[in-house]
Amino acid sequence: MSLSTVQANLLESVDARTKLAGSNKMEILLFSLGTREIFGINVFKVREVSQTPKITKTPNMPLGVEGVISLRGNIIPVISLSKFVATHDKPPADANSTMIVTEFSKHTQAFLVHDVDRIIRVDWDKVRAPESMLSGTQQLITALTELPDGKLVSILDVEQILASVIGEPLIPDLPKGQVNPESYMFFADDSMVARKEIVSVLDKIGIKYYQANNGKEAWEKLQNLANRSGHDNEPLRQKLKMILVDAEMPEMDGYVLTKHIKSDHRFAGIPVVMHSSLSSNANRAMGASVGVDAYVAKFDPVVLADTVTPFVVG
Repeated sequence: MSLSTVQANLLESVDARTKLAGSNKMEILLFSLGTREIFGINVFKVREVSQTPKITKTPNMPLGVEGVISLRGNIIPVISLSKFVATHDKPPADANSTMIVTEFSKHTQAFLVHDVDRIIRVDWDKVRAPESMLSGTQQLITALTELPDGKLVSILDVEQILASVIGEPLIPDLPKGQVNPESYMFFADDSMVARKEIVSVLDKIGIKYYQANNGKEAWEKLQNLANRSGHDNEPLRQKLKMILVDAEMPEMDGYVLTKHIKSDHRFAGIPVVMHSSLSSNANRAMGASVGVDAYVAKFDPVVLADTVTPFVVG
């Protein structure tokens, strides 16, 4: 597929894409790094694709950053994905011929790739976490899915890549709240770096928590908590003060997870907050359509703490 066709598809009606909320489907842009392996990134993270323009080299750039470009008056870093992702073949000399401009977690950056293929619609229940969470570059693969022809697609953990480039945010001192020692909250996120950051904030606030790595696991654990609460003959909301969900997760996304929670009377009165790097108005609308009570963009530890604290303190 040509770059112009892919770009045209990216510019299709956002309203049409927001209807995917609650369907457990998402659209993925497929691309390659010049090898036989296929990679993917959520379309909602992609602003545009184009041929790579002239890159301005700058001194003391982090590993993997080739330089910067000016894009509509903004200076953004240009990151070579082949420097981060381990591949089984050696990329060709022109492996960085195409540029994917992405926007997430309040950052805009360009990823250099060999070429883009097409946009596919993915059922999240056919997306799975890697069987082995290896160290090193394999941590950059957050999920796998399979194309109709049997080829595997590795979906990148772009949050981890960005953390590798600019570093993880420092968690400031946060005031501990007057939290009932029997209270707790629950969160679900498939990104290793996101889970680490969330735990750091919650530990500083002083709230206990349960966690899950994807929506399906989260729903199973939440049902167990509800069953236990029913067995003890007490409303779940007395102890479970809020549920924090990521938007895009393997097997079951945050929108479907929220629909399940909101349709189960045992979770009545328990707020659901969506915590996502997809911070556009379109994604906020998707969250609202399934009943999300609040929305917080990744990742600002102070904003996350300010969002969580009113629900869990007191």
